[in-house]
Amino acid sequence: MDKTRLSIVVPVYNAEEYLDRCLVSIMEQSFTSYEVILVDDGSTDSSPLVCERYSATDPRFITIHMQNGGVSSARNAGLDLAQGEFVMFVDSDDVLLPDAVERMMEGISGEDL
Repeated sequence: MDKTRLSIVVPVYNAEEYLDRCLVSIMEQSFTSYEVILVDDGSTDSSPLVCERYSATDPRFITIHMQNGGVSSARNAGLDLAQGEFVMFVDSDDVLLPDAVERMMEGISGEDL
């Protein structure tokens, strides 16, 4: 994989019901030069285990755990670790179309953002 172009930050709080669908939709993106920072915001369900499972099987996925501080705090924690040229936030109950990231990255190509 070339230099990471995009960091995708996913704040996670008690999202076990939706999290697999969200993370699979990220894994199946046609654009692949990204890292995913999963920020477990003190979940009390099995969400932390789901995050760790993805981090263990795909090197693009990183999981961090923190005490519950709310979605803004979780996003900021993800931003602190982001290595990408660009950052995208995805909520843990979102599902991306397979070419969503590629279309977004094509849209910003050559722009001074």
